[in-house]
Amino acid sequence: MSQCSPAKTAVRPSVRMSVYDRGELEALRHKWIESEKAGRDLGEWAIRCWVREHWNGFLRERWLEHLQGRAFWIELDHDDFGLLQRAFQESPLIEPILHRLIAGQENLDVINWAIDTDLPMDHVLDILETLDINSRRIECHLDRRFSQAG
Repeated sequence: MSQCSPAKTAVRPSVRMSVYDRGELEALRHKWIESEKAGRDLGEWAIRCWVREHWNGFLRERWLEHLQGRAFWIELDHDDFGLLQRAFQESPLIEPILHRLIAGQENLDVINWAIDTDLPMDHVLDILETLDINSRRIECHLDRRFSQAG
Protein backbone atom coordinates (compact mmCIF):
# COMPACT_ATOMS: atom_id res chain seq x y z
CA MET A 1 0.00 0.00 0.00
CA SER A 2 1.43 3.36 -1.00
CA GLN A 3 1.39 6.31 1.31
CA CYS A 4 0.21 9.54 -0.21
CA SER A 5 0.30 12.95 1.27
CA PRO A 6 -2.89 14.93 0.92
CA ALA A 7 -2.92 17.39 -1.94
CA LYS A 8 -2.64 21.00 -0.96
CA THR A 9 -5.82 22.78 -1.75
CA ALA A 10 -6.01 26.40 -2.69
CA VAL A 11 -7.35 28.75 -0.07
CA ARG A 12 -10.93 29.63 -0.97
CA PRO A 13 -12.58 32.63 0.62
CA SER A 14 -15.98 32.13 2.14
CA VAL A 15 -16.83 35.83 2.02
CA ARG A 16 -16.11 38.11 -0.91
CA MET A 17 -16.16 41.83 -0.37
CA SER A 18 -15.96 44.91 -2.57
CA VAL A 19 -13.27 47.53 -2.08
CA TYR A 20 -15.60 50.11 -3.61
CA ASP A 21 -18.52 49.25 -1.32
CA ARG A 22 -16.31 49.31 1.78
CA GLY A 23 -14.65 52.50 0.56
CA GLU A 24 -18.06 54.10 0.14
CA LEU A 25 -18.93 53.22 3.74
CA GLU A 26 -15.65 54.72 4.95
CA ALA A 27 -16.18 57.87 2.88
CA LEU A 28 -19.71 58.27 4.25
CA ARG A 29 -18.42 57.78 7.79
CA HIS A 30 -15.80 60.45 7.14
CA LYS A 31 -18.46 62.77 5.72
CA TRP A 32 -20.66 62.28 8.78
CA ILE A 33 -17.81 62.91 11.25
CA GLU A 34 -16.54 65.99 9.43
CA SER A 35 -20.10 67.33 9.00
CA GLU A 36 -20.75 66.88 12.73
CA LYS A 37 -17.56 68.80 13.52
CA ALA A 38 -18.55 71.59 11.13
CA GLY A 39 -22.15 71.70 12.35
CA ARG A 40 -23.50 71.31 8.81
CA ASP A 41 -23.61 68.80 5.95
CA LEU A 42 -20.34 69.04 4.03
CA GLY A 43 -21.69 66.88 1.20
CA GLU A 44 -19.51 66.03 -1.78
CA TRP A 45 -16.61 68.06 -0.43
CA ALA A 46 -16.13 65.59 2.43
CA ILE A 47 -16.30 62.62 0.04
CA ARG A 48 -13.69 64.18 -2.28
CA CYS A 49 -11.57 64.94 0.77
CA TRP A 50 -11.68 61.29 1.90
CA VAL A 51 -10.77 60.07 -1.59
CA ARG A 52 -7.85 62.49 -1.85
CA GLU A 53 -6.52 61.91 1.67
CA HIS A 54 -7.39 58.30 2.47
CA TRP A 55 -8.13 56.18 -0.62
CA ASN A 56 -4.55 55.06 -1.33
CA GLY A 57 -3.88 54.01 2.26
CA PHE A 58 -7.29 52.33 2.49
CA LEU A 59 -6.63 50.41 -0.73
CA ARG A 60 -3.17 49.35 0.40
CA GLU A 61 -4.59 47.95 3.66
CA ARG A 62 -7.22 45.97 1.72
CA TRP A 63 -4.54 44.68 -0.68
CA LEU A 64 -2.41 43.45 2.21
CA GLU A 65 -5.43 41.72 3.79
CA HIS A 66 -6.00 40.05 0.43
CA LEU A 67 -2.35 38.94 0.17
CA GLN A 68 -2.46 37.56 3.70
CA GLY A 69 -5.66 35.64 2.96
CA ARG A 70 -7.60 37.47 5.68
CA ALA A 71 -10.17 39.08 3.35
CA PHE A 72 -11.07 38.49 -0.28
CA TRP A 73 -11.63 41.71 -2.23
CA ILE A 74 -13.32 41.08 -5.58
CA GLU A 75 -11.64 43.99 -7.38
CA LEU A 76 -8.16 42.67 -6.58
CA ASP A 77 -6.31 39.94 -8.46
CA HIS A 78 -7.96 36.68 -7.45
CA ASP A 79 -4.67 34.76 -7.78
CA ASP A 80 -3.12 37.07 -5.18
CA PHE A 81 -5.53 35.94 -2.46
CA GLY A 82 -3.45 34.25 0.26
CA LEU A 83 -0.22 34.71 -1.73
CA LEU A 84 1.77 35.28 1.45
CA GLN A 85 0.59 31.91 2.78
CA ARG A 86 2.13 30.28 -0.30
CA ALA A 87 5.23 32.35 -0.99
CA PHE A 88 8.16 33.58 1.08
CA GLN A 89 7.11 31.76 4.25
CA GLU A 90 10.73 31.02 5.10
CA SER A 91 12.06 34.44 4.17
CA PRO A 92 13.29 36.66 6.99
CA LEU A 93 12.80 39.64 4.66
CA ILE A 94 9.07 39.37 4.02
CA GLU A 95 7.97 40.84 7.36
CA PRO A 96 10.24 43.93 7.29
CA ILE A 97 9.31 44.57 3.66
CA LEU A 98 5.59 44.25 4.44
CA HIS A 99 5.93 46.61 7.41
CA ARG A 100 7.47 49.20 5.12
CA LEU A 101 4.71 48.79 2.55
CA ILE A 102 2.02 48.99 5.26
CA ALA A 103 3.62 52.23 6.44
CA GLY A 104 3.11 53.65 2.94
CA GLN A 105 6.60 53.23 1.58
CA GLU A 106 7.08 52.48 -2.10
CA ASN A 107 9.39 50.08 -3.92
CA LEU A 108 12.18 52.63 -4.13
CA ASP A 109 12.03 53.21 -0.37
CA VAL A 110 12.34 49.46 0.21
CA ILE A 111 15.22 49.18 -2.26
CA ASN A 112 17.07 52.07 -0.61
CA TRP A 113 16.55 50.47 2.81
CA ALA A 114 17.88 47.16 1.48
CA ILE A 115 20.95 48.86 0.01
CA ASP A 116 21.59 50.81 3.23
CA THR A 117 21.38 47.64 5.33
CA ASP A 118 23.34 45.50 2.84
CA LEU A 119 20.56 42.97 2.23
CA PRO A 120 20.61 40.45 -0.64
CA MET A 121 19.14 42.53 -3.46
CA ASP A 122 18.17 39.55 -5.59
CA HIS A 123 15.85 38.32 -2.81
CA VAL A 124 14.46 41.79 -2.08
CA LEU A 125 13.73 42.36 -5.76
CA ASP A 126 12.12 38.92 -6.06
CA ILE A 127 9.74 39.78 -3.23
CA LEU A 128 8.94 43.22 -4.66
CA GLU A 129 8.35 41.80 -8.15
CA THR A 130 6.06 39.10 -6.77
CA LEU A 131 4.07 41.58 -4.69
CA ASP A 132 4.03 44.00 -7.66
CA ILE A 133 2.53 46.87 -5.68
CA ASN A 134 2.53 49.30 -8.61
CA SER A 135 0.10 47.22 -10.65
CA ARG A 136 -2.28 46.88 -7.68
CA ARG A 137 -3.45 50.47 -7.67
CA ILE A 138 -7.11 51.06 -8.41
CA GLU A 139 -8.55 54.47 -9.18
CA CYS A 140 -11.32 55.54 -6.85
CA HIS A 141 -14.54 56.68 -8.49
CA LEU A 142 -16.53 57.45 -5.35
CA ASP A 143 -16.39 61.20 -5.75
CA ARG A 144 -17.84 60.92 -9.28
CA ARG A 145 -20.47 58.45 -8.10
CA PHE A 146 -21.71 60.81 -5.40
CA SER A 147 -21.69 63.86 -7.68
CA GLN A 148 -23.83 62.00 -10.25
CA ALA A 149 -26.29 60.86 -7.57
CA GLY A 150 -26.96 64.39 -6.38
